[in-house]
Amino acid sequence: MSITPVPRIAVIVVGAGSGTRLGATVPKAFVGIDEHTMLRHALTRVFAGPQAQVIVVAPDGREGDALTDALAAAGDRRDLVTVVTGGSSRQASVAAGIDALWGDVEVVLVHDAARALTPPDVFERVVAAVDAGNAGAIPALPVIDTIKRVERDRVVSAVDRAELSAAQTPQGFRRSILVSAYGSADQEYTDDAALVAAAGHDVAVVEGDALAFKITTPADLERARSLAARHPLSPSIARLDNPPAVPRVGVGTDVHAFGGDGSLWLAGLEWPGEPALSGHSDGDAVAHAIVDALLSAAGLGDIGTHFGTDHPEYAGAHAEVFLSRTAALLGEAGWRVGNVAVQVQANRPRFAARRAEAEAVLSAALGGAPVSVSATTTDGLGFPGRGEGVAAFAMALVTPA
Repeated sequence: MSITPVPRIAVIVVGAGSGTRLGATVPKAFVGIDEHTMLRHALTRVFAGPQAQVIVVAPDGREGDALTDALAAAGDRRDLVTVVTGGSSRQASVAAGIDALWGDVEVVLVHDAARALTPPDVFERVVAAVDAGNAGAIPALPVIDTIKRVERDRVVSAVDRAELSAAQTPQGFRRSILVSAYGSADQEYTDDAALVAAAGHDVAVVEGDALAFKITTPADLERARSLAARHPLSPSIARLDNPPAVPRVGVGTDVHAFGGDGSLWLAGLEWPGEPALSGHSDGDAVAHAIVDALLSAAGLGDIGTHFGTDHPEYAGAHAEVFLSRTAALLGEAGWRVGNVAVQVQANRPRFAARRAEAEAVLSAALGGAPVSVSATTTDGLGFPGRGEGVAAFAMALVTPA
């Protein structure tokens, strides 16, 4: 199995807007251009550009729909997809995307899903400009209309259009500069280039493209539909209902310290009389390691993507909830669980008497897929050996559904 190299570029695709001016009954990114959504069109072109981590910023409650579109567009690069929940403003949504950047990313592009037909070579030009040493770069087109400055209903003066350009996206920046600029922003800006410029950096301009127009009004949508009809999307390399015909293996790990409230929950079982583990949910390190291993194998991100602290519905949830939802996510992406092996490192509780019970509970939560559990101490070494908490390590095999 080939492994996609860790990219140095990330594209944050902002699709959390409501689309009020479009008059749509669904969030703008999920409005259909043809049989595919605006977001799907945008992502298909993103994945046709430079290899990058692709972070989709979705409206609250539509993360699953965004993931479906992203996986369909990604083809054989599903492991590059990350989905996060957007904020109350575009700036807050971009900030959420920045928080999800991988450690090796050096160049960050921010792109509006509403510019759904932007050609891949625009992304390449922006990256090239940043690689050339610019703090940031944006695509833009010359303004061709005559521009007038008006007050109320009277023309005040003409504006020299030679000095004007119409900015587009993606807008690209060196990561350190974008992160610093967002950290110091004290107001809302019209776009990321304005925010970076306000932080004292020059932003370069590269050639834009007429196809990179922003779909804002019903007339824009009709224009996009007409263009898309002449240039339909090609079938994805690996569709959700047709994943690569090879098994995949993933690894997962989780650790939790003792110190929570209530009973200890571990490996899907309650352990009366044992100290509880602390955590956002029930602290079940075994179940959480299994979730991470399965998501890793299927290229669906990690436990924080789907069950993190920004998902309050999982506060206090037990293994059955986590594992059944993970199995469903895999099913939606065209995978099924083959088997899972997990090892617990802890001085307590003692697993020997309840190992078979734990395996049965965990297997049932995964729809019957076999789960094996082993347990060991660490001879007094590390925090498990000192009795401070529990560590779990899991490996999972997934196969095409």
